[in-house]
Order: sequence, then structure tokens, then C-alpha cells
Amino acid sequence: MSWQIRQAVLSDFKWLVRVDSLAENDHGRRRQIARAISKSECWVACDADDLAAPVGYGCLDKSFFGEWFVPLVVVSNAHRRCGIGRKIVAHLEHCSSAKKIFTSTNMSNTPMRELLSQLGYQSSGVVENLDPGDPELIFMKILEE
Repeated sequence: MSWQIRQAVLSDFKWLVRVDSLAENDHGRRRQIARAISKSECWVACDADDLAAPVGYGCLDKSFFGEWFVPLVVVSNAHRRCGIGRKIVAHLEHCSSAKKIFTSTNMSNTPMRELLSQLGYQSSGVVENLDPGDPELIFMKILEE
């Protein structure tokens, strides 16, 4: 299958809530997605044959101490392990036009930690107490030397 990444538009919102199992029951997450779309900080992954039905998304902003940051990368359960997450992260890196980029994930999120390692991200710190018993791990990648 061929995947295409494009800027999210307001009509994608309902699809992204379906893709993101957390957003189905979390009003805060839905607000975060809507805000990212409205600020042009969200990109969606779609099958090249059906650009109207996103199967994943990623967000990019400068919320991390003024540095480029990837706060969310989500791929539907049915489409995981197909390279979509990798494609989304690579696209966000390109969009940032930065020398370095940051992201984070919970310690329990082994698939995301493995993806970041494969993409050359390095550990850059730990934040305790955001999610009890599940530290947030910070990662950074040098994009330009």
C-alpha cells in the first residue's frame, strides 16, 4: 500500500477521533487535536487511493522550550507496523526545517520507543509524575550538522 501525508483539515477531525482510541473518551485530547488542526500543526496519513480517510496523524509545534516538538503520533490499531508512524515522523522532521527536534513518550510505550531508536533519536531526559508509575521519556534528534 502507498501512504501519503497531507496537512489536516477540519473535516479530518471525526476520522482522527476514530483513529485515536484515547480521543474517543477524552475531551482534552479532542480539544488538542482540534487546536492542532486549526493552527495547521497537524498532518494526516492516508492511503494514496483514499485521501479522505486518515489512518494516522502527527502534530508538530514549538511548545517545548521554544524548540520543535512532536507531541503526538497516532496510527490506528489496524494499520500499525506498516511503516505509517515512520513516514509521519519523517514528514514532521522535514516540515520543522530545524537543526534538532524533540518528542516524548511514556516509558510503557515500547513500540514508539523502538521507532524513535530506529529513526536515530537519542534519550534527552525523563519527567516523572505526569502519569503515575509511567515516566515520560524525552527524545531528541539532530537533523542538521
